[in-house]
Amino acid sequence: MEKKPIVLAVAGKGGVGKTSLAAVMVKLLVEAYPDKKILAIDADPAVGLSTALGVEPTLTLDDIRKEAVEAAENGDARATVEVLGEARYRIFDCMVEMDGFSFIAIGRPEAAGCYCKINTYLKEVISTIADNFDYIVIDGEAGIEQINRRVMEKVTHLLLVTDSSKKGCDVVKTIKGVADNLVMYDKVGVVVNRVPSEDVLKFMDLGDIPLLGWITADANLTERDLKGESVFYIPTTAPIVGGMHAVLRKLDII
Repeated sequence: MEKKPIVLAVAGKGGVGKTSLAAVMVKLLVEAYPDKKILAIDADPAVGLSTALGVEPTLTLDDIRKEAVEAAENGDARATVEVLGEARYRIFDCMVEMDGFSFIAIGRPEAAGCYCKINTYLKEVISTIADNFDYIVIDGEAGIEQINRRVMEKVTHLLLVTDSSKKGCDVVKTIKGVADNLVMYDKVGVVVNRVPSEDVLKFMDLGDIPLLGWITADANLTERDLKGESVFYIPTTAPIVGGMHAVLRKLDII
């Protein structure tokens, strides 16, 4: 039986460090599995994962989508068919090959209006390409709906990220509620980031979401983020590296 990829999607409230955690997961997978094929998908319009991984993408999937939409709006049916036919190959133009992993950016959300056939087609293309990889890490925007709508319908692991705030906890519970209806997943859990002390955890209401792990606040990481440094330069002793290693180990991924 053909083995499907392990797909880890990261979601949570804006500003809780999702992108840093997603990038560190890519780093840990690359180091643990140098012989495996790893794909990082930046599904956040802010395209922060590229900076965190030291990637400079020149083309996004939405650039391709835009071409097809413009062809459709111009009434050029033949051009639309041609663009869609080329999309499978153009997606490889979007993909950036790095040392140990590949990277693709989804880009900004599609323009107003319904282009369901185009979106569905491109999502199918992504899923087809995804089957060529062993591990996929998706850095999503604050919600979860766009992962289902714009990237893929099924993830194996849904990692919800919060800080130690009540709002952050409320958001991850809301996202899980939405995901239960919209996204097919095998496992779900929450990672609490930037925790001032372990004592704070007992006051947090995460509902029925399993706690996968927690990571202490790290001033050095904040400084690295501001400088736009790649996570591959983060020392193994950093809290975020040790914390995410423990999370991936708990999930039996490494």
